[in-house]
Amino acid sequence: MPIDPTLAFRLREVVGAQVLVDPELVASYTADWTGRFRGHTAAVVFPASTEEAAGVVQVCRESGVAIVPQGGNTGLVGGGVPLHGEVVLNMGRLGGSEPVDRAGGQVTAGAGVTLAGIQEVAAESGWSYGVDFSSRASATTGGSVATNAGGIRVLRYGDTRAQLLGVEAVLGTGAVISHLAGLVKDNTGYDLSGLICGSEGTLAVVTRVRLRLVPPAPERAAALIALRNLDAALGTAAVLRRSLPQLEACEIIFTPGIDLVCSVFGLRRPFLRPSPVNLLIEVADRVDPTDILIEAIGSAEHVIDTIVATDSPRRAELWRYREELTAAINTLGPPHKLDVTLPTTSLAGFIDAVPDVVSTIEPTASTWLFGHVGDGNIHVNVTGLRTDDDRVDGAVFELVARLGGSISAEHGIGSAKRRWLHLSRSAAEQTAFRALKRALDPDGILNPHVLIPDA
Repeated sequence: MPIDPTLAFRLREVVGAQVLVDPELVASYTADWTGRFRGHTAAVVFPASTEEAAGVVQVCRESGVAIVPQGGNTGLVGGGVPLHGEVVLNMGRLGGSEPVDRAGGQVTAGAGVTLAGIQEVAAESGWSYGVDFSSRASATTGGSVATNAGGIRVLRYGDTRAQLLGVEAVLGTGAVISHLAGLVKDNTGYDLSGLICGSEGTLAVVTRVRLRLVPPAPERAAALIALRNLDAALGTAAVLRRSLPQLEACEIIFTPGIDLVCSVFGLRRPFLRPSPVNLLIEVADRVDPTDILIEAIGSAEHVIDTIVATDSPRRAELWRYREELTAAINTLGPPHKLDVTLPTTSLAGFIDAVPDVVSTIEPTASTWLFGHVGDGNIHVNVTGLRTDDDRVDGAVFELVARLGGSISAEHGIGSAKRRWLHLSRSAAEQTAFRALKRALDPDGILNPHVLIPDA
């Protein structure tokens, strides 16, 4: 799809040569990480500043061209790829961060800085960052704000919105809002930063962020715990949450998932006697938490076996069983990734029911479950389905709704879940969503085909 020469000229007036139009060069920006969602675009544009991003938005608005903001393109619900031929506004050149406010424990960074980059800057200044997940090396701060990313530390520090103290962003009109003072108390009206966080690029294009940092907890210990059954695992997770204020992560992994990771990546199986379900936990403190961790595990019932790791290399080995699982599943073909959250009281029933729900619709499909059990977030991955066959998706989301859960815990709605938003948001809420979008993006050019269903 060739780009209009006038549009290309005007975009280059704003960002110089940083406009890709060659089909071979733009191809990698038109598909998501899973390979399930693929689109097309006439151009990928790379602004290097808020002013350039605003200029691109203004040009596209005047030309009636829709935009998809894109960060590290690690999204899993089709929210950051041009499924309808939109221009891609890639924020990767908005890197760099300001000096850390060491006294206040805050940092301002460009939207293109990776999560790993924020973690590194924080550590160099004697602080830490409260958000972490496996795609840390490529996921960007702008993308994590746009999707309100969660990850493995939500249990202790909360999601991205809990770390967000301000944003600089371009509205759909081309106007710039900038609120980056980092005031912890600022009771002067609407929290636009909190509103933009999680809006998936439908209200504004995030260009800079102000983030809260947390005190470092350099002493760490991790444990992989083998348990007799699901009820034992959920019960143990509850015990550990009550007894370990140092608990940062509590992940659930089922044995088929561990077997798949070991097969794909050539890892040694962790236990001589496989167990149906495992918990991977990590605690962190300023003093060695190993004894406290071992004592807490010892107080739990139905534990079959435990591996405790205190040094960094061994902890990394244990985490591979969890963090390589997504990549291992991807080797089986593009998966349907259904990231959901359930009330604690409904977790066991949901986990037991999901494989039957899937097999009833598609007997040859495989269901892979894992996730952040400490905060009720289960990742349902289904392989063996056509990429465009969403019957299983709908059935799983309906089960989630019946059990009082949410159809999206941390990856957003994107285009993949858009048609089911009514299961988690009322008609009145969706009407409010549309009113907000009209106010901040009156021409509807910012990511118009994600999150909000057509009226």
